[in-house]
Amino acid sequence: MQYRLDKMSGNKLSVLGFGCMRFPRAADETERLVIDAIEAGINYFDTAYIYPGSEETLGGILAKHKARDRVFIATKLPLVLCRGPADFDKFFRRELERLQTEYVDYYLMHMLTDLARWNELCRWGIREWIAEKKKAGKIRQAGFSFHGSQGEFLAILDAYDWDFCQIQYNYSDENYQAGVTGLKAAAKKGIPVIVMEPLLGGKLVTGLPAEGSALFTAASPSPEAPRSPAAWAFRWLWNQDEVTVVLSGMSAQSQLRENLRTAGENAPLTAAELAVYRAVRAVFGKSYRVHCTGCNYCMPCPRHVNIPGCFAAYNASFSIGFVEGMKQYVTGTAATSANSSRATHCTACGACETHCPQHLPIRRHLKEVRGRMEPFWFGALMGMVRLVMR
Repeated sequence: MQYRLDKMSGNKLSVLGFGCMRFPRAADETERLVIDAIEAGINYFDTAYIYPGSEETLGGILAKHKARDRVFIATKLPLVLCRGPADFDKFFRRELERLQTEYVDYYLMHMLTDLARWNELCRWGIREWIAEKKKAGKIRQAGFSFHGSQGEFLAILDAYDWDFCQIQYNYSDENYQAGVTGLKAAAKKGIPVIVMEPLLGGKLVTGLPAEGSALFTAASPSPEAPRSPAAWAFRWLWNQDEVTVVLSGMSAQSQLRENLRTAGENAPLTAAELAVYRAVRAVFGKSYRVHCTGCNYCMPCPRHVNIPGCFAAYNASFSIGFVEGMKQYVTGTAATSANSSRATHCTACGACETHCPQHLPIRRHLKEVRGRMEPFWFGALMGMVRLVMR
């Protein structure tokens, strides 16, 4: 495992961090993954209050194996749930209980989107609250995770003496959200940058068109054992010195093993390899219509629409093929059921858009999904299938 220095604290952080939002369903499998990751040298674990069961699971595993002192825990204040200053302590105490710890190494303001929100928190006394917790040793490093425009990121970066930050960043779009400009601005201040969504919610693997995968395979050093699209994505990030830690939501031993192999490489990318990324980006951009990462923050929908499932199938219909996309749409939305979660049930209430960290025009995109994935015959066909199934 390679490590990069957090210049603000002096901590040496593993370049590969464990994102805990997508733990496996089986508790024993999760336990093996976490412990194997620690034994392999991963020391940064990222969770959050609003990741269902994540904090409790991580805390329980670390306590059982007496591994708390071997790792850095990052978790987050759920700003979306905060209604006033009293909520800071309420949620923080609960997080310490869930994690079975006396302190948090890296504590983030979760999903800061603009300077106005930070200023509101300041009026609530967040600066003083952080200072109090740091003085008491309850919070070691204070930072924020960001989902917003590049300009807002730069404004927030200058608004407080942050210890670190977390941004969405991958090779598919260097200028999305904070982007490469934000990355370099943070690094110039000496602020460690934690990268989330390195695979765009898995879309740079499962949603990558065959043409893009073929480009990566052809450029691999060993055609007999080519680098996977995931490995290419991680190498692009680790090729940049400004990136401190890359989070991966590993849910299988195979993913852990592959990521560890990739994290062990330290050869810089060649000019020819960088050219491959540009070619793959062009291919990917043609087929990827909705930039949904599948984070599920938009859920649950009041009308029970499976929003991430709709978008995944819609994108697949372009990248993989219409038939495969339609299969995913039918199964992912339970379209043959009377209680389906199809896009057609959207009433454009807009509740989803208030929670989307990507600020996607979800209502507009769902109309596009309906137009492509629910042609005029679709409803009648699903009705006939239901009759046959009965």
